[in-house]
Amino acid sequence: MEIPPLAALRVFDAACRQLSFTRAAEMLGMTQAAVSYQIKLLEERLGGQLFLRKPKGLELTELGRRYAGPTSDAFDLLREAFSGQSDQPETMSISTMTTVGSNWLSHRLGRFQMQHPELAVRLETDDKLTDFARQDIDVSLRYGMGKWDGLIAHELFPSELTPVMTPAYLEQHGPLRSPEDLIPLRWLNNTHRGWEEWLAMNGVPRYSCIFERRLELQAQSHLGRAVLAGDGIALLNPRFFRIELTTGTLVQPFRSCWRGEKSYWLVYPPARRNRPAIKAFRRFLQDEVEAENRWLAEWQKTDALSA
Repeated sequence: MEIPPLAALRVFDAACRQLSFTRAAEMLGMTQAAVSYQIKLLEERLGGQLFLRKPKGLELTELGRRYAGPTSDAFDLLREAFSGQSDQPETMSISTMTTVGSNWLSHRLGRFQMQHPELAVRLETDDKLTDFARQDIDVSLRYGMGKWDGLIAHELFPSELTPVMTPAYLEQHGPLRSPEDLIPLRWLNNTHRGWEEWLAMNGVPRYSCIFERRLELQAQSHLGRAVLAGDGIALLNPRFFRIELTTGTLVQPFRSCWRGEKSYWLVYPPARRNRPAIKAFRRFLQDEVEAENRWLAEWQKTDALSA
Protein backbone atom coordinates (compact mmCIF):
# COMPACT_ATOMS: atom_id res chain seq x y z
CA MET A 1 0.00 0.00 0.00
CA GLU A 2 1.28 3.45 -0.89
CA ILE A 3 1.80 6.05 1.82
CA PRO A 4 -1.40 8.08 2.38
CA PRO A 5 -1.34 11.81 1.60
CA LEU A 6 0.83 13.79 4.01
CA ALA A 7 -1.99 16.28 4.67
CA ALA A 8 -4.27 13.51 5.92
CA LEU A 9 -1.52 12.01 8.07
CA ARG A 10 -0.77 15.42 9.58
CA VAL A 11 -4.41 15.83 10.53
CA PHE A 12 -4.52 12.27 11.92
CA ASP A 13 -1.44 12.95 14.07
CA ALA A 14 -2.99 16.13 15.48
CA ALA A 15 -6.30 14.38 16.18
CA CYS A 16 -4.46 11.55 17.97
CA ARG A 17 -2.61 14.01 20.19
CA GLN A 18 -5.67 16.12 21.00
CA LEU A 19 -8.42 13.45 20.83
CA SER A 20 -10.65 16.21 19.54
CA PHE A 21 -11.31 17.36 15.98
CA THR A 22 -12.02 20.86 17.29
CA ARG A 23 -8.70 21.17 19.11
CA ALA A 24 -6.87 19.52 16.20
CA ALA A 25 -8.36 22.12 13.89
CA GLU A 26 -7.23 24.94 16.19
CA MET A 27 -3.75 23.41 16.40
CA LEU A 28 -3.46 23.21 12.59
CA GLY A 29 -5.26 26.45 11.73
CA MET A 30 -7.98 24.60 9.86
CA THR A 31 -11.74 24.32 10.12
CA GLN A 32 -13.29 21.37 11.92
CA ALA A 33 -14.99 20.37 8.68
CA ALA A 34 -11.62 20.20 6.93
CA VAL A 35 -10.21 18.02 9.69
CA SER A 36 -13.21 15.66 9.50
CA TYR A 37 -12.82 15.49 5.71
CA GLN A 38 -9.12 14.53 5.90
CA ILE A 39 -9.86 11.85 8.50
CA LYS A 40 -12.64 10.48 6.29
CA LEU A 41 -10.25 10.30 3.32
CA LEU A 42 -7.70 8.45 5.43
CA GLU A 43 -10.32 6.01 6.76
CA GLU A 44 -11.42 5.24 3.21
CA ARG A 45 -7.78 4.69 2.25
CA LEU A 46 -7.13 2.34 5.18
CA GLY A 47 -10.47 0.60 5.00
CA GLY A 48 -11.71 1.17 8.52
CA GLN A 49 -12.74 3.62 11.21
CA LEU A 50 -9.91 5.38 13.08
CA PHE A 51 -11.87 7.08 15.87
CA LEU A 52 -14.92 6.41 18.01
CA ARG A 53 -16.92 9.47 19.01
CA LYS A 54 -17.55 9.38 22.76
CA PRO A 55 -19.40 11.90 24.99
CA LYS A 56 -16.10 13.14 26.46
CA GLY A 57 -14.17 13.19 23.20
CA LEU A 58 -12.59 10.89 20.65
CA GLU A 59 -11.22 7.42 21.28
CA LEU A 60 -8.90 5.55 18.94
CA THR A 61 -10.15 2.30 17.47
CA GLU A 62 -7.87 -0.72 17.22
CA LEU A 63 -7.01 0.34 13.66
CA GLY A 64 -6.35 3.88 14.86
CA ARG A 65 -4.02 2.69 17.63
CA ARG A 66 -2.12 0.56 15.09
CA TYR A 67 -1.24 3.63 13.02
CA ALA A 68 -1.05 6.31 15.76
CA GLY A 69 2.39 5.34 17.08
CA PRO A 70 4.23 5.10 13.74
CA THR A 71 2.59 8.32 12.53
CA SER A 72 3.60 10.18 15.69
CA ASP A 73 7.18 8.85 15.44
CA ALA A 74 7.42 9.91 11.80
CA PHE A 75 6.32 13.47 12.54
CA ASP A 76 8.69 13.60 15.51
CA LEU A 77 11.55 12.76 13.15
CA LEU A 78 10.45 15.51 10.78
CA ARG A 79 10.20 18.03 13.61
CA GLU A 80 13.66 17.02 14.79
CA ALA A 81 15.10 17.36 11.29
CA PHE A 82 13.69 20.86 10.84
CA SER A 83 14.07 22.11 14.42
CA GLY A 84 17.33 23.89 13.66
CA GLN A 85 15.86 25.86 10.76
CA SER A 86 14.01 28.38 12.94
CA ASP A 87 15.37 31.57 14.47
CA GLN A 88 13.45 30.70 17.67
CA PRO A 89 15.23 28.67 20.38
CA GLU A 90 14.46 24.98 20.41
CA THR A 91 12.07 24.03 23.18
CA MET A 92 12.39 20.81 25.13
CA SER A 93 9.33 19.86 27.15
CA ILE A 94 9.78 17.62 30.20
CA SER A 95 7.07 15.86 32.16
CA THR A 96 7.59 14.34 35.58
CA MET A 97 5.83 13.48 38.82
CA THR A 98 5.05 16.07 41.47
CA THR A 99 7.78 15.10 43.93
CA VAL A 100 10.52 14.60 41.33
CA GLY A 101 9.67 17.93 39.76
CA SER A 102 9.48 19.99 42.95
CA ASN A 103 12.08 18.24 45.14
CA TRP A 104 14.69 17.02 42.68
CA LEU A 105 14.54 18.32 39.13
CA SER A 106 13.35 21.94 39.21
CA HIS A 107 16.40 23.35 41.06
CA ARG A 108 18.71 21.53 38.64
CA LEU A 109 17.17 22.81 35.40
CA GLY A 110 18.80 26.21 35.78
CA ARG A 111 22.24 24.59 35.57
CA PHE A 112 21.18 22.59 32.54
CA GLN A 113 19.90 25.65 30.71
CA MET A 114 23.06 27.62 31.53
CA GLN A 115 25.04 24.81 29.92
CA HIS A 116 22.71 24.86 26.90
CA PRO A 117 21.54 28.43 26.32
CA GLU A 118 20.31 27.45 22.86
CA LEU A 119 17.47 25.49 24.50
CA ALA A 120 14.24 26.68 26.05
CA VAL A 121 13.03 24.24 28.71
CA ARG A 122 9.45 23.66 29.81
CA LEU A 123 8.66 21.53 32.87
CA GLU A 124 5.24 20.01 33.51
CA THR A 125 4.32 17.96 36.57
CA ASP A 126 1.71 15.23 36.33
CA ASP A 127 1.54 11.98 38.28
CA LYS A 128 -0.19 10.28 35.34
CA LEU A 129 1.90 8.49 32.72
CA THR A 130 2.84 10.60 29.74
CA ASP A 131 1.20 9.64 26.46
CA PHE A 132 3.81 10.71 23.95
CA ALA A 133 1.45 10.14 21.02
CA ARG A 134 -1.07 12.64 22.34
CA GLN A 135 0.89 15.09 24.49
CA ASP A 136 3.42 17.69 23.44
CA ILE A 137 6.14 16.18 25.65
CA ASP A 138 9.70 15.32 24.58
CA VAL A 139 10.96 13.32 27.59
CA SER A 140 9.51 12.12 30.86
CA LEU A 141 10.83 11.02 34.24
CA ARG A 142 8.87 8.01 35.44
CA TYR A 143 8.73 5.65 38.38
CA GLY A 144 8.47 1.92 37.78
CA MET A 145 10.24 -1.21 36.61
CA GLY A 146 11.63 0.38 33.45
CA LYS A 147 9.50 -1.52 30.98
CA TRP A 148 7.10 0.60 28.95
CA ASP A 149 6.06 -0.57 25.50
CA GLY A 150 7.51 1.50 22.69
CA LEU A 151 9.78 3.62 24.90
CA ILE A 152 13.50 3.79 25.63
CA ALA A 153 14.20 3.89 29.38
CA HIS A 154 17.41 4.88 31.19
CA GLU A 155 17.61 4.19 34.93
CA LEU A 156 18.51 7.24 37.03
CA PHE A 157 18.32 6.12 40.66
CA PRO A 158 16.50 3.51 42.76
CA SER A 159 13.63 3.99 45.16
CA GLU A 160 15.17 4.24 48.64
CA LEU A 161 13.23 4.96 51.83
CA THR A 162 14.29 5.75 55.38
CA PRO A 163 12.44 7.06 58.47
CA VAL A 164 12.64 10.85 58.77
CA MET A 165 11.34 13.31 61.38
CA THR A 166 11.90 16.84 62.66
CA PRO A 167 14.46 17.60 65.41
CA ALA A 168 11.59 18.76 67.63
CA TYR A 169 9.75 15.47 67.18
CA LEU A 170 12.96 13.57 67.97
CA GLU A 171 13.54 15.65 71.09
CA GLN A 172 9.96 15.05 72.22
CA HIS A 173 9.99 11.27 71.64
CA GLY A 174 13.68 10.38 71.93
CA PRO A 175 16.22 9.22 72.61
CA LEU A 176 16.14 6.61 69.85
CA ARG A 177 18.78 4.01 70.58
CA SER A 178 17.66 1.32 68.12
CA PRO A 179 15.24 0.96 65.19
CA GLU A 180 12.84 -0.81 67.51
CA ASP A 181 12.33 2.49 69.35
CA LEU A 182 10.45 3.79 66.29
CA ILE A 183 7.56 1.35 66.79
CA PRO A 184 5.52 3.41 69.31
CA LEU A 185 5.81 6.64 67.28
CA ARG A 186 3.19 8.05 64.93
CA TRP A 187 3.88 6.72 61.46
CA LEU A 188 2.51 8.60 58.48
CA ASN A 189 1.44 6.36 55.60
CA ASN A 190 1.64 3.67 58.29
CA THR A 191 0.28 0.86 56.09
CA HIS A 192 3.14 1.19 53.57
CA ARG A 193 4.95 -2.15 53.37
CA GLY A 194 8.26 -0.32 53.44
CA TRP A 195 7.90 0.02 57.21
CA GLU A 196 8.00 -3.74 57.70
CA GLU A 197 10.80 -4.11 55.17
CA TRP A 198 12.93 -1.37 56.75
CA LEU A 199 12.48 -2.74 60.27
CA ALA A 200 13.22 -6.30 59.12
CA MET A 201 16.47 -5.26 57.44
CA ASN A 202 17.45 -3.59 60.72
CA GLY A 203 16.88 -6.68 62.82
CA VAL A 204 13.26 -6.13 63.86
CA PRO A 205 11.42 -8.99 62.10
CA ARG A 206 8.13 -8.43 63.92
CA TYR A 207 6.47 -5.28 65.04
CA SER A 208 3.12 -4.07 66.34
CA CYS A 209 1.45 -1.05 64.87
CA ILE A 210 -2.16 0.12 64.91
CA PHE A 211 -3.23 -0.22 61.30
CA GLU A 212 -6.24 2.07 61.26
CA ARG A 213 -5.84 4.58 58.46
CA ARG A 214 -3.99 7.66 59.60
CA LEU A 215 -2.70 10.39 57.35
CA GLU A 216 -2.02 8.94 53.90
CA LEU A 217 -0.43 11.07 51.20
CA GLN A 218 0.69 9.69 47.85
CA ALA A 219 3.28 12.28 46.83
CA GLN A 220 6.53 12.31 48.82
CA SER A 221 6.59 16.11 48.62
CA HIS A 222 3.25 16.29 50.44
CA LEU A 223 4.32 13.65 52.93
CA GLY A 224 7.50 15.60 53.65
CA ARG A 225 5.47 18.74 54.38
CA ALA A 226 3.39 16.78 56.89
CA VAL A 227 6.59 15.64 58.60
CA LEU A 228 7.90 19.21 58.67
CA ALA A 229 4.64 20.26 60.32
CA GLY A 230 5.40 17.83 63.16
CA ASP A 231 2.62 15.38 62.33
CA GLY A 232 4.84 12.33 62.83
CA ILE A 233 7.56 10.35 61.06
CA ALA A 234 7.52 9.05 57.50
CA LEU A 235 9.51 6.94 55.08
CA LEU A 236 11.10 9.39 52.68
CA ASN A 237 13.69 9.22 49.94
CA PRO A 238 16.73 11.20 51.19
CA ARG A 239 17.44 12.34 47.61
CA PHE A 240 14.24 14.36 47.64
CA PHE A 241 15.02 16.03 50.97
CA ARG A 242 18.76 16.55 50.69
CA ILE A 243 18.61 20.25 51.60
CA GLU A 244 16.41 19.64 54.64
CA LEU A 245 18.64 16.81 55.88
CA THR A 246 21.95 18.61 55.43
CA THR A 247 20.64 21.80 57.08
CA GLY A 248 19.09 19.87 59.97
CA THR A 249 15.49 20.84 59.24
CA LEU A 250 14.78 17.12 59.04
CA VAL A 251 16.55 14.31 60.88
CA GLN A 252 17.32 10.79 59.63
CA PRO A 253 17.83 8.94 62.94
CA PHE A 254 19.18 5.77 61.32
CA ARG A 255 21.20 5.93 58.12
CA SER A 256 20.05 2.66 56.53
CA CYS A 257 17.68 2.86 53.55
CA TRP A 258 15.31 0.20 52.27
CA ARG A 259 15.56 -0.18 48.51
CA GLY A 260 12.38 -1.08 46.67
CA GLU A 261 12.07 -2.96 43.40
CA LYS A 262 11.21 0.13 41.36
CA SER A 263 13.41 2.98 40.19
CA TYR A 264 13.19 6.40 38.58
CA TRP A 265 13.79 6.48 34.82
CA LEU A 266 14.27 8.89 31.94
CA VAL A 267 12.05 7.75 29.05
CA TYR A 268 11.29 8.87 25.50
CA PRO A 269 10.15 7.38 22.16
CA PRO A 270 12.82 5.63 20.05
CA ALA A 271 12.36 8.13 17.22
CA ARG A 272 13.93 10.80 19.44
CA ARG A 273 17.01 8.90 20.59
CA ASN A 274 19.36 10.84 18.29
CA ARG A 275 18.02 14.28 19.10
CA PRO A 276 20.97 16.34 20.44
CA ALA A 277 18.88 18.08 23.14
CA ILE A 278 17.72 14.76 24.59
CA LYS A 279 21.24 13.33 24.48
CA ALA A 280 22.50 16.40 26.34
CA PHE A 281 19.72 16.17 28.94
CA ARG A 282 20.44 12.49 29.50
CA ARG A 283 24.17 13.19 30.07
CA PHE A 284 23.30 16.05 32.41
CA LEU A 285 20.99 13.87 34.55
CA GLN A 286 23.56 11.10 34.71
CA ASP A 287 26.20 13.56 35.94
CA GLU A 288 23.78 14.92 38.54
CA VAL A 289 22.95 11.43 39.80
CA GLU A 290 26.63 10.44 40.01
CA ALA A 291 27.40 13.54 42.09
CA GLU A 292 24.43 12.83 44.34
CA ASN A 293 25.49 9.20 44.76
CA ARG A 294 28.81 10.43 46.12
CA TRP A 295 27.02 12.74 48.55
CA LEU A 296 24.70 9.95 49.66
CA ALA A 297 27.61 7.56 50.27
CA GLU A 298 29.36 10.14 52.47
CA TRP A 299 26.12 11.08 54.21
CA GLN A 300 25.42 7.49 55.17
CA LYS A 301 28.84 7.27 56.86
CA THR A 302 28.13 10.14 59.25
CA ASP A 303 26.73 9.56 62.72
CA ALA A 304 22.98 9.96 62.33
CA LEU A 305 21.99 11.57 65.60
CA SER A 306 24.98 13.89 65.83
CA ALA A 307 24.92 15.09 62.20
